[in-house]
Amino acid sequence: MDQKIKFTLVFVLVLLIAAPILLLLLSTGTSIAVTPAVTVIGLDTPVHVVLTNPHGVRTLQASIAQGNDKYTVLLQKKTPHRFLFARYHTPPQDLIISFGKKDAPALKDGKARLIIETVSNDFRGREDSTSWDVNVVTTAPRVSTDGEEHQINQGGSELVVLTPTGYWTEAGVEVGKGRYRSFPLPSAPDRQRFSLFAYPWDTAVTTVPRAYATNPAGTMAVATFRTVIKAKPFRQRDIVIDDNFLNKVVNQIEPNGSGDLLERFLRINRELRKQNNQTLADLRLKSEPRMLWSGAFLPLINSAVESYFADRRSYIYKGKKVDEQVHLGFDLAKVAHTPIPASNDGKVLWASDLGIYGNCVVIDHGYGLQTIYGHMSEFAVKVGDTVKRGQVIGKSGSTGLAGGDHLHFSMQVDGVQVNPVEWWDAHWIHDRILSKLK
Repeated sequence: MDQKIKFTLVFVLVLLIAAPILLLLLSTGTSIAVTPAVTVIGLDTPVHVVLTNPHGVRTLQASIAQGNDKYTVLLQKKTPHRFLFARYHTPPQDLIISFGKKDAPALKDGKARLIIETVSNDFRGREDSTSWDVNVVTTAPRVSTDGEEHQINQGGSELVVLTPTGYWTEAGVEVGKGRYRSFPLPSAPDRQRFSLFAYPWDTAVTTVPRAYATNPAGTMAVATFRTVIKAKPFRQRDIVIDDNFLNKVVNQIEPNGSGDLLERFLRINRELRKQNNQTLADLRLKSEPRMLWSGAFLPLINSAVESYFADRRSYIYKGKKVDEQVHLGFDLAKVAHTPIPASNDGKVLWASDLGIYGNCVVIDHGYGLQTIYGHMSEFAVKVGDTVKRGQVIGKSGSTGLAGGDHLHFSMQVDGVQVNPVEWWDAHWIHDRILSKLK
């Protein structure tokens, strides 16, 4: 046989053997990720699934197994690309798969198993799967509230007692897009809960608060309660700023910064303000699930009020309005370096610099209620300290975004800043808070 023909035959034979081996070697499996983990399903529970395979997925099947039965809730099939797959570089497939009684009516409450199976879209068509145990819960949560009339001030606080039943894992109050936690009612911890919530200053008075109860299956129950929402006027003020003010506050807050002073101030007043307020809001997650305070909260006695809660400030520079922000607290002034008392009993969560607030102290009073003290010149407490009402925690100052020596005092309920005036009033505290807890 001609040598050239022999070579050709050998080449073809090697190619016929090597090609399938190469195709097998290039074939890949599918990574199946479920985030976050789902442990309970109900009527129609969404599950976030990410499938990663550079050649794509030819077949996807999602099922629920319970006892000897298996129910398919999703089946996707694509035309296979067995030999051309090497040309494909498919991005991860991000999808939501619904599991529950809606697509598997025969499901019963109890244990079940969720199964996700895939077939790779390549030569081998490798099969991959993942599965995990869940509880099927079709008993819906329910919630009812107390029969009292709740008089709520715009920018203020309120407390409602609620009774969640059925299968629930979270309950509280919704005001617009905001949610407020609930805690066991001290007088009936096994049956009832209470939610201390805020009605933010910028919430329309037509917004109706409602109690809610929900579970991991995605089922939620809601209930309204009797409310009278009182609109409150908030002041509009012009704050005139000049180069002396900018030099003082900007270089104090950003000692190593550079560039135009006004631009730096605007960035601080807008972006840093948001960051600082978010830091304060996040401290709600460190609040004690018990009451640390008692009686009316203590104001800075005999001080002059320079700014009120929810003042809308227009910043004027060289005769032109350059910014507008809302001041969520009281500015209280006496003499320079005035001793600052703790407004009530509690635990120190923050005692450090906080941007626009300068040297700042935050005291937790339990159940999501916290007081904020800003612009201080020095500290007399540290994080973790237990303080008593009237105890000196530091001295007033002009640190942060402050033109002169004063105390910025604010309060927040579950991370939302509220008008402190109510909490300075012993009668309001008795009628709106303590009487309901008892």
